[in-house]
Amino acid sequence: MPRSGAYTARMPAVRPTIGDAWGGLAAMLVAQPAAIAFGVVVITAVDPALAPMGAVAGALGAAVLGVVSPWIGRNGGMVTGPCAPAAAVTSGLAATLVAGGHPAERVLPLLALMALMAGALQALYGLVGLGRLMKYLPYQVVSGFLSGVAVIIAAGQLPVLLGLPRSAGLLGVLAPGLWRWQALAVGATTVAAVLLAPRVTTRVPAAVIGLAAGIAAYAGLAAGLPELRVLDGNPFVIGSLAGVPALAYVQGRVGSLLTLGPADLGLVAASAVTLSALLSLDTLKTAVVLDVLTRGRHGSNRELVAQGLANMASALLGGIPGGGTMGPTLVNATSGGRTPWSGFFEGVLALVAFVALTPLLAWIPLSALAGLLLVVAARMFDWSTLRLVGHASTRFDFVVIATVVVVAVQVGLIQASVLGTALAMLVFVREQASTPVVLARRDLTRAGSRIRRPRAARELLDAHGDDGVVVALGGSLFFGTTDRLFDELSTDLAARRFVLLDLRRVAAMDYTAGRLLGQMASQLSERGGSLLFSGMPAPGSQVAAYLEELGLVGARGSVPVFEHQDDALEWMEDRILDACGYEEDPHGPPLPFEALRPVRDLSPEAREALAGIARQVHLDAGEVVFTRKEPGQTLYLVASGAVDLELPLKAGGAHHLATISRDDVFGEMGFLEGRTRTADARARRDSVVYALERHAFDALAHRVPEVAEVVFAHLATEVSHRLRRADKELRALEGR
Repeated sequence: MPRSGAYTARMPAVRPTIGDAWGGLAAMLVAQPAAIAFGVVVITAVDPALAPMGAVAGALGAAVLGVVSPWIGRNGGMVTGPCAPAAAVTSGLAATLVAGGHPAERVLPLLALMALMAGALQALYGLVGLGRLMKYLPYQVVSGFLSGVAVIIAAGQLPVLLGLPRSAGLLGVLAPGLWRWQALAVGATTVAAVLLAPRVTTRVPAAVIGLAAGIAAYAGLAAGLPELRVLDGNPFVIGSLAGVPALAYVQGRVGSLLTLGPADLGLVAASAVTLSALLSLDTLKTAVVLDVLTRGRHGSNRELVAQGLANMASALLGGIPGGGTMGPTLVNATSGGRTPWSGFFEGVLALVAFVALTPLLAWIPLSALAGLLLVVAARMFDWSTLRLVGHASTRFDFVVIATVVVVAVQVGLIQASVLGTALAMLVFVREQASTPVVLARRDLTRAGSRIRRPRAARELLDAHGDDGVVVALGGSLFFGTTDRLFDELSTDLAARRFVLLDLRRVAAMDYTAGRLLGQMASQLSERGGSLLFSGMPAPGSQVAAYLEELGLVGARGSVPVFEHQDDALEWMEDRILDACGYEEDPHGPPLPFEALRPVRDLSPEAREALAGIARQVHLDAGEVVFTRKEPGQTLYLVASGAVDLELPLKAGGAHHLATISRDDVFGEMGFLEGRTRTADARARRDSVVYALERHAFDALAHRVPEVAEVVFAHLATEVSHRLRRADKELRALEGR
């Protein structure tokens, strides 16, 4: 299946490699200590005496997630396991349920139900194609979520690092008299070892070195303190796992779920939604980073299905939930893991390590696990957001992030998820509202149609061109931008007769924007003017549908719509010229040769001589006069009708360059330079033109020099005028 496509069940065959085995082993060494630590965090939130059960839940979660996820997601290199967001949400729900008076034997199955629901939701997200949409959640909200989780983890583990009794809570951190120096020494040693390990070696994961250093520190203290050498009742270590046989534990989990009823769904539904969203975002973020590292491309929807099914399996088999973990994934990829086998090996090795090292797990110091999690929390916290405070342009982003963090810590992750969604909408509206919707604005003195009108008409348009304005719009027209749009156009609406809105770059429109355009049309109509549209999106598009439903366009529409902007410009110019009393009949009879420019400026003798070499040509509508790259030195004088100059496009069709109307000339560049044509010339309607060949003109000029002087002076004036016009339009475009 395509890596970025929708979820399907077909899978490419892959074979394991030596790199996959080494990558899986390295990833396991990183993931296993953290998984056990997260398991302890979750289960001790129910009852501190259940720490051994927490170690089992963490280890089983690492094994089940690692084995199941790779064969569905097929994202080579991805390692799935228990993670901080899962621990934060699950332990938060456990604490809430315990505070509500629920006994431990009821809280544990409720936690499993929550994980089961979260997994089902993740799978549903993938099946309905939400994987791609989740990537677009604003980074400010994601950063706030993850930083909030980091603070929650740190707040929960700091008392453990200091060896505080559970009754002391977080405030006990401020009472040094309650600290247990043994726990602090072991935890500090672990943190220091994790931070310093990369400077010594990168072959062994820092988490492994840190945990080993913490265990060694505990062993050193135990040599002089006999009470640390006793397992039963020892508050400094996980404790014996003999009372938590794995098979019985799994059977008990399945049996406990059967005791729950439909009413229990309401107790965990909000947490399940929060957990599913957090795990999905965390996983997809890891997948994006993995793509950059391996130059691959993950399937977002398929990955969510895989993660969801893996979490459901973990919930049924007694493990805690998790997602794609950044640290183990990067270690796996850099150690050679490239196929789904590497993630599978990580899960199998996690199970082997748990079974083989079960006796040793009992002696892992809790403060060492707390030290590991504090380092994880510190690295998860987005410290770069603190720099946003010092800049006015990013201060709002900091407020969004800080608000999500505060709500997550002080109120709860569920409430933070609701607030985060609302803030995501606010951020979107803010970004859209700050994006300019008026891309350019030019009146008709700077943006004329491509019709080359007679000089008298051009002079009138130069004098009265400010009666019409062209406004290029872009982006999204919605309630967040309509007020600014109206402010920017208020002067034009009050002073202009015609306002042309170019909609080619408008992506979307809402009802508020549509109503505003209707008000603009009414305001102009009351003054005898008109609102015009050009570049209308295709029929059936969201923008076109809105305008038609509001009665602005279509059968009931009052706003003229033009496919091309040039047609609308021509329409406005015609109305302005009509208002000035200018009379020009484009369909009138052909002008006599002697009345054409520049012929009429010649003396009667010279006009008669020039008429002797002129050839009258009748053109039917659509008839080609000449084509691009065709050799030609003929000058054409238009006596009636009009001729379009077009530039053929490689993709088909043509770009309209200009329309030459009656009493104007075209073909002057070939006439002057003797080079090939640079455009096509085609009659717009039935036309009459006079053709002057250069070789005959040169022969006449030798006999009648006045002909060359007047004709060339006229052509020079016309070229100069067109250059000035082009310069004016380019300056207007530069001023956008």
